[in-house]
Amino acid sequence: MAQVLIIDDEEMMCQMLSDLVMRQEHEATCAYTLAEGLRLAALRDFDLVFLDVGLPDGNGLEVIPTLRSLPDPPEIIIITGSGDADGAELAITQGAWDYIEKTSSISQMVLPLTRALQFREEKQAHKQPVALKLEGLLGGSPPMQACLDLLAQAAAGEVNVLITGATGTGKELFARAIHLNSSRAAKNFVVVDCAALPENLVESALFGYEKGAFTGADKASTGLIAQAHGGTLFLDEVGELPGSMQKAFLRVLQERSFRPIGGKREVESDFRLVAATNRNLEEMVNQGGFRQDLFFRLRSLVINLPSLKERNGDLVDLAWYHTARLCKRYGLAPKGFSPELLQYLSAHDWPGNVRELVNALDTAMAAAHREPTLFPQHLPAYLRTKLARASVLGKRNPAKGWQDEVSPGRALARLDEVRKTVVAEVEKRYLQDLVQQVRGNIQAACRLSGLSRARLYSLLKLHGISLSLAANQPSSPETP
Repeated sequence: MAQVLIIDDEEMMCQMLSDLVMRQEHEATCAYTLAEGLRLAALRDFDLVFLDVGLPDGNGLEVIPTLRSLPDPPEIIIITGSGDADGAELAITQGAWDYIEKTSSISQMVLPLTRALQFREEKQAHKQPVALKLEGLLGGSPPMQACLDLLAQAAAGEVNVLITGATGTGKELFARAIHLNSSRAAKNFVVVDCAALPENLVESALFGYEKGAFTGADKASTGLIAQAHGGTLFLDEVGELPGSMQKAFLRVLQERSFRPIGGKREVESDFRLVAATNRNLEEMVNQGGFRQDLFFRLRSLVINLPSLKERNGDLVDLAWYHTARLCKRYGLAPKGFSPELLQYLSAHDWPGNVRELVNALDTAMAAAHREPTLFPQHLPAYLRTKLARASVLGKRNPAKGWQDEVSPGRALARLDEVRKTVVAEVEKRYLQDLVQQVRGNIQAACRLSGLSRARLYSLLKLHGISLSLAANQPSSPETP
């Protein structure tokens, strides 16, 4: 007997779903608000949640990550009175099992309910604790845990993996971890930096060449694809692969064989492919910059790595880990952090992500040398300067900060920095006013702003604004 939680503010809908669940010989529990539903989900383990989108205290789509981050996350079926494509895409990408409109017959809920519970039962039956070799990957935040779950899934199979994420998020570390935890760990992990290879050398680097194949080919050379035989081929920055090579590499993926330059016979290579990019390949496909058929081949399993800002809860753990590693590397005694240093680290946005954090700590280590504690003064000058400017701008109107008289000791901020600060502040204030005006109604917010649901949710997440909080606030009195 499965435990099913129904979160919906319509009493009739809750009753119909409860009857449906119980007819399937499962137990149903109802909650009429998001707050009550989340409270119940935290107290008990549910196998499946029917989750409404429009609730009195917020939008159901916003709490999918919360439900998915539970110790034993339930399967989630979204139910909505007025579905739309953006909402469906957002729900599925966040881990929902299905997205169903309430206009459908209640009997049509039986199949997704049955399939979701069957999937969960089989997953639980074959679930085994996996001790992953993480090699520097760490983090307990929900976004990072979701990525580590996908890493374990990728390591257990042989499908092609596409790792996406901004520069510095750890794409190569994830690729190596997939290799180290796979059945190919004893073989080569071969890295191809597509962005660093000149276009005229990509073919010879990948495929190799025979002696005399071209001027200067004094001896045969084994290509990177052949070197990856039995192991893993990692195409870093695959979005930079030239168009001519995209077609040639697609054939290699299909046939698992290739012909070296100047060669007369096909050479087989049994490799596992992992690719990474910081670009939007789907957008490149739409613009004709990347082959659609190759894109489909690459994305059998996609791991989208979060920025350090999105996994801010991991920041301190990352700082301690890399500081200890750097101390060991330089032969120094372990160092501590002053409270002010931790405040500085937490206040920075880290556009360069974990790589930027590690470089900042490396600079701090060099500045502190044998001092036992790291202080903000040990951090790179650019970081301290940026945080000081942000502190000053935060105490006055960012749009007018650049108009203040420039004292001899203070340099005028760069135009791009001022523009970025002003746009972010105006954008945040607009979104705060928007959610306050619509009181949590996502459809009204999209209509007024002219934004799609996916784009609106993305901006709300970026600025830390919740629709559910706006829905709970009392209406402001009208101005007389």
